[in-house]
This record gives sequence, structure tokens and C-alpha cells, in this order.
Amino acid sequence: MAKTILAIGGHIGDAELTSGGVLAANAADGGESFTLALTAGERGNPAGVTCEEYRKQKIAEAEGFASLMNGRAYVLDYPDGELPDDENVRYEVANIIREIRPDVITTHWRSTMHKDHDRTHRIVCDAQFLASVVENDALKGARHYAPVYFAENWEDDPDFSPYIYVDITRGYELWCEGLRLHWFVMNSRDFAYYDYYTSLARMRGCLGKTMYAEAFSVFDRNRKIKKEML
Repeated sequence: MAKTILAIGGHIGDAELTSGGVLAANAADGGESFTLALTAGERGNPAGVTCEEYRKQKIAEAEGFASLMNGRAYVLDYPDGELPDDENVRYEVANIIREIRPDVITTHWRSTMHKDHDRTHRIVCDAQFLASVVENDALKGARHYAPVYFAENWEDDPDFSPYIYVDITRGYELWCEGLRLHWFVMNSRDFAYYDYYTSLARMRGCLGKTMYAEAFSVFDRNRKIKKEML
């Protein structure tokens, strides 16, 4: 079923890598898939390219990816590594939620390894509340609620426990096409992003009894399965 999905990451590339298969599968179904990066992630700049130049390049890469997903890329104007943990950024995210009105939101799990990821986790959870409950002059448009699911990221805490496996097989090739637009995904000397996440999708597919899948977690309070009978 076609949905409107908003995937939120601390940097350009986070949402694309961890939730991109779901975004692509949703686009294949005729849905709209959006990304929001709270920073551009420009401090991973290649040799000979300034952070300012790489920020522009990364925004273009995000826009190219989102266009394949039948959506749009949003990038906030915060420096990589300096994402604030304040109310202003929470209201910015809440207003984008109200603008897009997604059926589903995905974002980071907790992270002790990466400050921007950990702050994004908290910011998105608070922004979800603001968008769905609060009425004041800082918020535009009607209230809107969407559930938040936490994506699997190698830089986030190892207590991530998969709860939902989403079949992304129908969107896998489109997702791979979009990933190849990102320079760092294909060229990083620090981590083999493309190999890791495409292999992870195959492994999760095996566990989910399909070809390719992405796994998501929820807070413990949401781990409820209701069945009429065993």
C-alpha cells in the first residue's frame, strides 16, 4: 500500500542507507518518500574538496536520491558535528512533519558513538510529540501524528533489537541506484558502506524469509503483539 514516509538522519546518507530500501519499495508502490538530514555531513569531505563545496555536493546527492523515491530532500542548516540539542531544531523538525504529514517516520536508534545520531534520536521523538499535540505560534499547520520506527545503523548502540522486518525486494534495485549517487557510500576509505548495507539487507531478508529486508526497532513500551489465538 502506497504511503507517505519521512526518513530522518543526522547527516545526508544516514536515512538513505538505513531506510532507503523501504523508501524505494514505497516509491515502487506509488507512494511518496522523503528524507530529512539535520546536518549535511560535510566534514567527511574528500581530499581537495572544502567542507563548503562538499556540503553543496551532498545536498545535490540527497536531492538526486529523493527524486528517485518520488519525494524531496530536506536539509537543515546546522554544521556537521555541531547539531544543537535545543527547542529550535525540534520545532523545525515538527514543522516539516506537519508539512509532509507522513504516515510513518524513521530515524536513528540511540548512539553513544555518534553525538549527531544520538541527538537526532531525541530531537525526532520530541518533534513527533510537538507536531501531534502542541499548538503555538512556533508551529504551522494542523497537528499531525505519525509513529516513529528506529532504523539499523552500524554507528548506533549495540542494544538495537530488530522488531519489524520490512520486505524491500521490490525496491532493492532502485535503492541501490540511489545509493550509488552518494560519493561517500561508494568511495569511503573508512567504511565499506555500500557493501555493508546491501549485505545487511540480504541477511535481514534471510531472517525475514524474503530476498531483501530492512529491520526496525521500537521502544519497549511499543513491543506488543496481539493475536486472537495462538
